[in-house]
Amino acid sequence: MPNTQQNLFPSSSSERNKMESLLGQKSVVIWFTGLSGAGKTTLGRILRDELFSRGFIAQMLDGDNLRSGLNKDLGFSVEDRIENIRRAAEVSKLFMESGIISINCFITPTEAIRAMARNIIGKENLLEVFVDCPIDICQQRDTKGLYLKAKEGLINDFTGVNSPFEIPQYSDIHLFTHIMHPYRCLEVLMEYILPRITYHKTGK
Repeated sequence: MPNTQQNLFPSSSSERNKMESLLGQKSVVIWFTGLSGAGKTTLGRILRDELFSRGFIAQMLDGDNLRSGLNKDLGFSVEDRIENIRRAAEVSKLFMESGIISINCFITPTEAIRAMARNIIGKENLLEVFVDCPIDICQQRDTKGLYLKAKEGLINDFTGVNSPFEIPQYSDIHLFTHIMHPYRCLEVLMEYILPRITYHKTGK
């Protein structure tokens, strides 16, 4: 059987450095994890807009935009959800290697799945943000009625109802969105992220 990998040439760190120099920023993957309704996408959008306003180039990925295109062939079985995150991590890595900041908003419910994403992207390249919110508050925010459908048995393996969410062990940032205003969360995010994406001509 032919070796399908033999003609592949992965991007090098020098190419990434060149792209970062051209764009004037350091690339990183910022990964929001948390229950549905915790505020991941809201914070991701606020962060993206703030980065734009400061001249940074960022791309946001979440379940809706991936499942409407790249991942439209996937369902919501455990296996498909793992594949959904694997593809998201691979796409994020491509953005990162092109010097672009990637903002990812996915439930990413288990430590095994989060570890898979870290392994693909590289631990040193990924900033994990745990968007922490009690499930009763998440249910109150649920405009799509997903929690109710899960409780009625219309949705199987729904995280927080009939599928577990494991508290992250390695989060770089821990945000409590039931007691923190979104713009206070943004301040915390920017304080941590800004030094890591600011490009210095010396390369340091």
